[in-house]
Amino acid sequence: MNYKKLGKILGKIMILEGILMLAPLAVSLIYRESFRHILAFLIPILLLSLGGGLLQLPRPERNHLYQKEGFALTALVWILMTLFGAIPFVINRDIPNYVDACFEIMSGFTTTGSSIITDITAISHSSLFWRSFSHWIGGMGILVFVLIFIPESNDGSSMHLLRAESPGPQVGKIVSKMKVTTRILYLIYLGMTVLEVVILMCDRPIPGYENEKLFFSLLAAFGCAGTGGFGFIPGSMEVFHPFSQYVMAIFLLLFGCNFSLYYLILIGKVKEVLRSEEFRSYILIIAAAVFFVFISLVWKFESYPQVYTTEEAFRHSLFQVASLLTTTGFSTTDFHVWPMLATTTLVLLMFSGAMAGSTAGGIKISRLVIAVKGAYINVRKLISPRYVPKAKFEGKSLEMRTINDVFAFFTLYFLIFLMMLFLLSFDPVNGQTFTVLSDAGSYTVEHGFFSNFSAVLACISNIGPGFEAVGAYASYAGFSYVSKILLILTMLLGRLEILPVLILFSKRTWQRG
Repeated sequence: MNYKKLGKILGKIMILEGILMLAPLAVSLIYRESFRHILAFLIPILLLSLGGGLLQLPRPERNHLYQKEGFALTALVWILMTLFGAIPFVINRDIPNYVDACFEIMSGFTTTGSSIITDITAISHSSLFWRSFSHWIGGMGILVFVLIFIPESNDGSSMHLLRAESPGPQVGKIVSKMKVTTRILYLIYLGMTVLEVVILMCDRPIPGYENEKLFFSLLAAFGCAGTGGFGFIPGSMEVFHPFSQYVMAIFLLLFGCNFSLYYLILIGKVKEVLRSEEFRSYILIIAAAVFFVFISLVWKFESYPQVYTTEEAFRHSLFQVASLLTTTGFSTTDFHVWPMLATTTLVLLMFSGAMAGSTAGGIKISRLVIAVKGAYINVRKLISPRYVPKAKFEGKSLEMRTINDVFAFFTLYFLIFLMMLFLLSFDPVNGQTFTVLSDAGSYTVEHGFFSNFSAVLACISNIGPGFEAVGAYASYAGFSYVSKILLILTMLLGRLEILPVLILFSKRTWQRG
């Protein structure tokens, strides 16, 4: 393990996080918050700058990183960002308990959107900004951002970092140089975010929040870009006008696409985008999911509290499909009380996730396609042992190693899912009842199996809200601190797609050499 090199990069990350905290500090000054709220960001900025500077002093014996070191470094970066990122919430007393604060900011950086906050109106502007800004930071990946500035190596170190942090089964450069690749990705990411803010600003202000138009547009764009979904106003996106809801739904689906496709569009290779197998599957899933949710709301196969017009039913269907497929978790209505067909469709989308190479979480559509083809190949081999696989994915031959990697991911994903679900069954919150206030009215829910099931699914797929006691109009505050720590780990495992975190627990990872 190249400790000095790891320390050097971690030091750069600490300095970068300190620089990023200047943004919420500026928000605190603009809104003239108390001196305590200003100190809440000044203190960690100083700590991060000092610690990061000290870690730059040792000179490493070698500058390159092996793959295991790149994976371990990635997990350490996200843990370090969380430990320091939680400090402002504790100092300004918006989230006094440090474990709760770590849960909140880990949920932000991993673009999960699960929250322990029960009264969002009591949170300061600077904390609201920091929560949502953490979505934008974590959406594309903090190490991808750092790769823009650190010197590019010829030994594959940069590729190890990108592979460890980028979602999906296959990661590669879109141009020959890694630094140019990361710059292109971030320019597209930034450009789309700015475009969404501009379009949202064209809508009418929310009644009662006329002076918050720019602020809310920024927070909404941060949530859509990072596919995070932290609510920053009572009722989440329910209070926004239909125009803004349609805009956010469209941008959610756009941010759920592989960013490499946007580069192909920019250089005029639109036909290659249309030939993308994963993209076509993505569009098909969206259309089918919206259709099934829409007909369940309009035709009313079973009774449910809400009464929608045809336009409202379509808008809510489109928005919730976009929100849960891209693992964002924003809501325009209480989908917990929707008919069974709609609920089942949304749960399936929570497992799926959007495209690889996007900011979304979940299993990813590419893995689902590869898994189906891999299963077909194995069945064909059982029937005909001499069968030679000729499956292709995205125009390239599908190797058995790639198929096996996908099956291994599915195995680890569901083993971790079941283990966390089992551990949450020990929580004293099980069996307790909670009152939920939503647009569907007031009703009581019991924290039971489906609450735990959807909580683990929402955290490992980085979605945010689940169902029942952890639904869109509820929070995760009822869980014990042990369960919250387990869910923090689950969020990290989901965002980094398991292996970088598991590598931290291997003795061989920490051996010198």
